[in-house]
Amino acid sequence: MAQQPHVTRTTPAPPRPGNAPAPEAAPGSTALPRLADFPALQEATAALQPPFAVVDLAALRANAAQMTRRAGGKPIRLASKSLRCRALIRDTLLLPGFTGILAFTLPEALWLAEEHDDVLVGYPSVDTDALGRLGADERLAARVTVMIDSVEHLDLLTAALGPAGPAVRVCLDLDASLRLAGGRLHLGMRRSPLHSPRQARDLALAVAARPRLRLVGVMSYEGQIAGIGDDQPGSRAGRAAVRLMQRLSTRELRERRAAAVRAVRSVAPLEFVNGGGTGSLENTSAEPAVTELGAGSGLYAPTLFDHYRGFRPHPAAHFVLPVVRRPGPRHVTVLGGGWIASGAPGPDRAPVPVHPAGLRLLPQEGAGEVQTPLTGEGAAGLRAGDRVWFRHAKAGELCERVNELHLVDGDRIVDTVPTYRGEGRAFL
Repeated sequence: MAQQPHVTRTTPAPPRPGNAPAPEAAPGSTALPRLADFPALQEATAALQPPFAVVDLAALRANAAQMTRRAGGKPIRLASKSLRCRALIRDTLLLPGFTGILAFTLPEALWLAEEHDDVLVGYPSVDTDALGRLGADERLAARVTVMIDSVEHLDLLTAALGPAGPAVRVCLDLDASLRLAGGRLHLGMRRSPLHSPRQARDLALAVAARPRLRLVGVMSYEGQIAGIGDDQPGSRAGRAAVRLMQRLSTRELRERRAAAVRAVRSVAPLEFVNGGGTGSLENTSAEPAVTELGAGSGLYAPTLFDHYRGFRPHPAAHFVLPVVRRPGPRHVTVLGGGWIASGAPGPDRAPVPVHPAGLRLLPQEGAGEVQTPLTGEGAAGLRAGDRVWFRHAKAGELCERVNELHLVDGDRIVDTVPTYRGEGRAFL
């Protein structure tokens, strides 16, 4: 186990005017991303040696409040992969509107369930050791729900759990993609083979036939709606195509999800129906069949959430790198920086230098493993030892690069907390 960093706790500072929530984006707008309060952040972190990572608590709280407003009164199950920091998971679950955890691996869920009593694993697990531990511990079995989408999963679960022990809670993962032209056109994630209401009912019947399993929920994640901004840079035709796809998908999924839930409820009572994501909270919360939402990325507000018409989050997470070279009058080089997000490779997965203004990556080199060259008007005034503030593209992946997060409120660091990595945990 890695040694945990020293944690300092002080009374939170009052919010500064620069961190006050700004009006949300009006539908139809093409608003630019919000800017962080860099003078306050720089003052708070002046004594730190880069590289380091910062979370602006005022921005995070504003994002949480915005998410709960958009959820329309339905609870949000917190996606742990978006935070990857137990202290922030704990604190967020104390905020109004957040209930339960959506974990990304079963070993992680078992770890979190030592403290939290409602953990849903968002993805199927084939970790037979972890499944065996779950099935042998009555307390964990009551707190953790595992995900399935096929009889193949049921067979694996049954073999791993054995014939005796507490009942294990399971949830069906309903595919939320939009399929057109008889299935020849697939729009969305290739996540689950469970697509139709009949398939959902058949699998529910198969769960009911397994004595050690108890069906408690249905989940579906509409990535083609929640994870794609409807106001992306580029052509007007491209934005129109995305918006049309999302309208069609919202309408189709609303009807199919409701039918699937009815079909499953005819077999077993359900405790929850989970759906949505940060980008689709309003649409998904409006579905009567959905009882709770799943989200978390909007708390950190990485760059992938800069281009939505309906909301504008506050950038809450940053990482800071030092300038170590000046290869020319219009170029500087910072230490590290190759913190590329998962997904289809492209410019939108790269980190973005945001302060000082006027900096950009070089297209020939991009973000490097050990060093990253930057150019632009902002490079002229930088010298060795100066700092460059970056935003990353995808929420919790920042925490796979750092052992700790410095939590800033106003112009002070009020806490320093370990990430999963800082606690010696690397689940994925």
